[in-house]
Amino acid sequence: MTTTSRLSHLRPSILFQPVDGSFAAFFRIVFGLVMFVDIALHLGGGAVEHIWAAPRIHFKYYGFEWVHILAGQGMHLLFAVLGVLSICVALGLFYRFTSTLLFLGFTYTFLAEKAAYQNHFYLLCLISFFMIWIPAHRNFSIDSWRGWVKSDGTVAAWTLWLLRGQIAIVYFFGGLAKLNYDWLHGEPMRLWLTAYGDYWLIGPYVREEWLVAFFIFGGLGLDLFIAPLLLWSRTRYAAFAVSLTFHLLNNWIFRIGIFPWFMIGATPLFLAPDWPRRALARWRGQPFTPAGPITTTAPKKLTSRQLVATTLLAAYAIIQLLAPLRHMLYPGDPSWTEQGHRFAWRMMLRDKRVDAQFTLRDPRSKIDWPVRLDRYLVPWQRKVIVNDPDMVLQFCHYLKKEKERQGFPDYEVYAQISTSLNGRRPQLMLDPTVDLASQSRTLLPAPWIKPLQTKL
Repeated sequence: MTTTSRLSHLRPSILFQPVDGSFAAFFRIVFGLVMFVDIALHLGGGAVEHIWAAPRIHFKYYGFEWVHILAGQGMHLLFAVLGVLSICVALGLFYRFTSTLLFLGFTYTFLAEKAAYQNHFYLLCLISFFMIWIPAHRNFSIDSWRGWVKSDGTVAAWTLWLLRGQIAIVYFFGGLAKLNYDWLHGEPMRLWLTAYGDYWLIGPYVREEWLVAFFIFGGLGLDLFIAPLLLWSRTRYAAFAVSLTFHLLNNWIFRIGIFPWFMIGATPLFLAPDWPRRALARWRGQPFTPAGPITTTAPKKLTSRQLVATTLLAAYAIIQLLAPLRHMLYPGDPSWTEQGHRFAWRMMLRDKRVDAQFTLRDPRSKIDWPVRLDRYLVPWQRKVIVNDPDMVLQFCHYLKKEKERQGFPDYEVYAQISTSLNGRRPQLMLDPTVDLASQSRTLLPAPWIKPLQTKL
């Protein structure tokens, strides 16, 4: 018997049993509104102009160098369209179509500028992809009210566990990354707290070690244990309250955009899936009517579609569990080298103070010319790219191409970057004797990154 035939006779797991779909409708509304607010803030706050439209250079993820910025007012128009699509998703209007376009458009903006990477942007890309496949429009949507989608109010349980699993992964690997020397010794939290001396309530205590310990061990414990505590019925509501307090505190102190609000909206995923329908019935003063039919009886074997879905879900889970560990393939601390840092939920782990100088050299005359960064990079790029060796390398390649365009093909580019990581004494991050313009961009360890040697 082949492997496929053996798998097809397995009894399906809980993943394919029907559950109340009202949780998916609630999450669809939360997701659509969060996306709309984020997009509106980018448009209204000028971020679209500063990040995508104004810079002359854009930094790319490896393998996505072909993704280019839309010319003229193209990026502004795209964000405006994404805002409309977000509202359509929240309302459940032409849901499959609008959720697909929202995923494609938002992921395009993410891939078009590596220097603007944020963990929550990456998370929203993943969730927007999920929403294409999750039938979140079967309840409380314009599509269902108009009769464009037929449903008994249920969805397959895999939709719930996919969302729960993704949120749990963010928490767990965020905590796992904090099990490092710097975090356990209070950095960079100790550095950051000193900037909030004028804050109500915590201001007088920002230099107290007990407050530093509260944040470092409180954040570590919540990340590692909040998902299982939310899943366990005995601790669920207490964990819900702790999670809510944590994210509100994060938003108040560190001002990290829409991420805390999204995580607050995602926390109810760990409640019973029918909680929105029960809450609505109680608000209306009506008896609760469950969606149905909801059974726990599993069919005798997987259908072909269920088999494909199981395979894809397993493959996705493996990728998400392994990707945050890929930094182990590289030497050194990923907070220093940045290799393996992205797509790994490594949040709030590093504070870098950098002094960077780039030099163009004519190999014939051995004459050096300092590079004025303000001629090529906008202010926010000058602060960000010098933290990341890969973006430094991209910038050096760009400088060499500029000289080639001017008729000087043999120029070399050197970078002297002195970096202080989490309060350490500054040290060189890159080998200043290496012509970075001659170095290839690969996923392999970069030998021109100097090892971190300065003690905390």
